[in-house]
Amino acid sequence: MNNVITHVVDDDPAVRDALQWLLKSRGVHSQAWDSAAVFLSGASADLCGCLLLDVRMPGMSGIELFDRLRALGCSLPVIFLTGHGDVPMAVQALKDGAFDFIEKPYDDNALVDKVLAAIEHDARRCARESSARLLRQKLDQLTQREHEVMLRILAGKLNKVIADELGIAMRTVEVHRSHIFEKMQVRSAVELSQVLGALGGSTES
Repeated sequence: MNNVITHVVDDDPAVRDALQWLLKSRGVHSQAWDSAAVFLSGASADLCGCLLLDVRMPGMSGIELFDRLRALGCSLPVIFLTGHGDVPMAVQALKDGAFDFIEKPYDDNALVDKVLAAIEHDARRCARESSARLLRQKLDQLTQREHEVMLRILAGKLNKVIADELGIAMRTVEVHRSHIFEKMQVRSAVELSQVLGALGGSTES
């Protein structure tokens, strides 16, 4: 699957075609799937974009697909397309983390506006996750000793104190500090702290 795209999952070919045409008219790239099971077979946790999902479909329902995706760790924003009788289910799905739902018959422009909002929302999520992965990769480059020194730097300890705690020369601490800053691509302890804040304070490597 293309990682950044609006996926349309609906068992009705006329609905799929109409939605794809509508999205294309507003410059939104899409891909259509005729069942929840077929979409799920190619889904992964790193998908970015949006999912337009019919609630009622033969076999696996839209709600079941939504639950399976969350179990996979897929955070793709889901907009449910619902009939009047499906609104209570859609409301529950919102509470469970769905992005939104649209009741049929829907207003074309309103639907695409929600899709665009979902794509923008997901772009921010994907950017955060990409930054976090890069930070993890940088942390993985640190040696065990550099990690120990870094934790003490983050705690605001002076080089002399770090040297005493680890039983090493202060000059060695300075070398480790230099290597840490180089590998983490920062220029100061303050910047290091700010960068690691993106990981929610976790500095375990």
